[in-house]
Amino acid sequence: MSAIRFVVRLILMITVIYSLLAVFLIVRIFEWPFGRKLTPEITRLVCNLCLKIMGITQKVQGTPMKSLGSVVANHSSWIDIFVLNASQRIFFVSKSEVRNWFGIGILGRVTGTVFIERRMRQSLVQKGVFFERLQKGDKLLFFPEGTSTDGQQVDPFKSTLFAALFEPELKDLLSVQPVSVYYKAPKGQDPRLYAWWGELNMVQHLQSVLSAPGNGSVSVTYHEPIKVSDHANRKELAKKCEDIIRHGHEDSRETA
Repeated sequence: MSAIRFVVRLILMITVIYSLLAVFLIVRIFEWPFGRKLTPEITRLVCNLCLKIMGITQKVQGTPMKSLGSVVANHSSWIDIFVLNASQRIFFVSKSEVRNWFGIGILGRVTGTVFIERRMRQSLVQKGVFFERLQKGDKLLFFPEGTSTDGQQVDPFKSTLFAALFEPELKDLLSVQPVSVYYKAPKGQDPRLYAWWGELNMVQHLQSVLSAPGNGSVSVTYHEPIKVSDHANRKELAKKCEDIIRHGHEDSRETA
């Protein structure tokens, strides 16, 4: 049964993603001169449908912010992309190697993902890209942990990507919204089922998620936005976001 479940879910996901990708590209042609007005809603639809196919119920607390700025969240796996895109219009910040991943890389490029290299010598370039997108009003979501975890805790945050928020032209206008994400596996399954970590490769993790019996859930908590100008520097802001997200993650884990 698990093999059948895997094949059926995989076919459904591929059908949904690439059928709506065709619609996305057509709409993108017409909206191009005016910015990304309609295509983010297509992305949200795809992500909500894929979560249903995977058997993951989303429980959302709080409200995505309307103000100008960025969103930060803890990171467990590639499923976070579907979860966080399902609730609001956002654009992800991702490590550069994802650009070349089969299937996911193409989707990332067409949906406006910002690809970066996590090297110090690239920090000024990355800062410039962030600045340009934030000026346009795009909400950029990044994962300050820098890597995915087993989903059972929140790792210390790196502050590098927070630097662009402190540009003089922007810092008084921007806010950051911390978001806690916690997955609950179906009954009887490993609690780390939805986390992609350790030596598990993408194919193995995809197979384990799509073949799992029962239904799981994910708790998404949107915390109150934090004004960038209320903090002295990127490290202070990163630590504040880390503390809020960790606390929210622990609360979700205790009540799941």
